[in-house]
Amino acid sequence: MIRTHELTKRFGSLTAVDSVDLDVRDGDIYGFLGANGSGKTTTVRMLLGLVLATSGRIEVFGRPMPKASGEVLARLGALVEGPGAYGHLSGRANLLLHDASGNRPARGSRSDRDRRVAEVLDEVGLGGVGRRPVKAYSLGMRQRLGLAAALLRTPELLILDEPTNGLDPQGIGEIRQLLLKLHAAGTTIFLSSHLLAEVEQLCTRVGVLDRGRLVLQRPLAELQAPTGRILVRTPDVPAATGLLGDRLVEVRDDLLVVAGGDPAELNGWLVERGVRVSGLAAERHSLEATVLAMTGPSSDRVDRP
Repeated sequence: MIRTHELTKRFGSLTAVDSVDLDVRDGDIYGFLGANGSGKTTTVRMLLGLVLATSGRIEVFGRPMPKASGEVLARLGALVEGPGAYGHLSGRANLLLHDASGNRPARGSRSDRDRRVAEVLDEVGLGGVGRRPVKAYSLGMRQRLGLAAALLRTPELLILDEPTNGLDPQGIGEIRQLLLKLHAAGTTIFLSSHLLAEVEQLCTRVGVLDRGRLVLQRPLAELQAPTGRILVRTPDVPAATGLLGDRLVEVRDDLLVVAGGDPAELNGWLVERGVRVSGLAAERHSLEATVLAMTGPSSDRVDRP
């Protein structure tokens, strides 16, 4: 779906994006992670032809960008750096204008277009907004409207830059469920975010950008592979500690970290010896720990000399 080769963008002496090789495949929910200022938005804008690369190549749907932008943009939906809209018009009116001025002619009759606008407003949680002008929308409502515009023409590919910005926790959950529904229906999603939790709950593959360089690109399942240790939660810590002996790696209050073995077998073994087990699971590698190990300090830190 998206491939780049040594994609680079310089602004004067500043290299914002440095030789990035993206590989976003058909059917992915690709999480593009990085701290604020890492170059994520600049990369996204280059993918969409909004900013020209200094060097390197971009292909979307196998077509070169920005050369084939007319063909490519007609097949995708995008939300980048917050949605643009006419503040004096309603969300519905803005979407009708967006549909009429897009990269391909608006399809169907006016009633068909009205129906589709109503559908996407319902999908993003703005179905009851009525004639309220966009200038009266909250930041979260504007984000929802931008996502509605991205969905308007049933895209094959969604490119989203921080799509949950400004949403409350309930709104974040609603958008997450919508994106999972779209993915299940066949939409490939490229999601730029600095939120690890958002990526962990949504994505199938992950790329990590640090100071303009792609330092990691792997399936999420590989990054969260089992560590080979078992997490046991028990109210009988002293008894369990005495039984486990050298197998015990660490004690964290009522949580024991145990080396090796089969979780079900360990559970049975402890219960047979009178130890109450309230929770037990295989320990997995943390995405947060992996990302922190691959990246440097936050780019917005200002330390003393």
